[in-house]
Amino acid sequence: MPRARNGAVELEYETFGDDRPETILLINGLGSQMTRWPEPFCERLVARGYRAIRFDNRDVGLSSWLDGQSYTLSDMAADAMAVLDAAGVERAHVAGVSMGGMITQKVAIDHPHRVLSITSIMSAPGVGPALQSTPEAAAVLNTPPPDPAADFEAFVAHGVKNARIIGSPGYPWDEAALRERVIAEHRRAFNPEGVARQRRAIFNDGDRAPDLAKLSVPAVVVHGTHDPLVQPIGGELTAKAVPGAELRVVEGMGHDLPPGLYDTIVDAIVAAASRARAAA
Repeated sequence: MPRARNGAVELEYETFGDDRPETILLINGLGSQMTRWPEPFCERLVARGYRAIRFDNRDVGLSSWLDGQSYTLSDMAADAMAVLDAAGVERAHVAGVSMGGMITQKVAIDHPHRVLSITSIMSAPGVGPALQSTPEAAAVLNTPPPDPAADFEAFVAHGVKNARIIGSPGYPWDEAALRERVIAEHRRAFNPEGVARQRRAIFNDGDRAPDLAKLSVPAVVVHGTHDPLVQPIGGELTAKAVPGAELRVVEGMGHDLPPGLYDTIVDAIVAAASRARAAA
């Protein structure tokens, strides 16, 4: 896999459809690896005529782990720009889920000249009511998993249970597929300390709404009606903050990207990109 560099931080990334003229940069959520944008999802974007790039955020996956260091969402937005630089992309459509949506917003705020459109998915414009998760969903973030070295089966069961808690009731995962995902992600990388540092970056960022109000970029905002982790008001507030943003509320969607929602999310990203092309 190629790697990008932002100062001392190295970033693992992967590209699909390199012959396509326009690029969509995909940014992950809290603690999630780039594989949470699965290959079949990326290939759907390629089939719609776009190059897709996914990458591991700092402190997760195969990118740099920053033990004992602190950083900001702006630093993570700069990481995203380093990925574009490494891939030879001047401007891109940017889409992110959850924390990735927050980073997408920071990319548009901090690097507007690099952004063609944005799609903010199951995210929010800052710390506030949107991040008041249900008790069960909050426990997903706050309850450490069993030690996989001591009891790997308990670790896997914990991961599957958490995925069910925050997942989409209208688009449930197959049990075997969820288990396979948990196991594959652990084998690829396991860095729970990095999740804590990413959480601090989220909660130290403050209210982005005033800066989002200054944007002039085509934007689509997607949020599920059954999101227990980032409340649906997060999508409403994001769409309200970004001038001209389109809000797409998805019935039965929680806080995940199951196969049953691939086409729905792809359609939203492509809609933002199409708006940018129409405005050019």
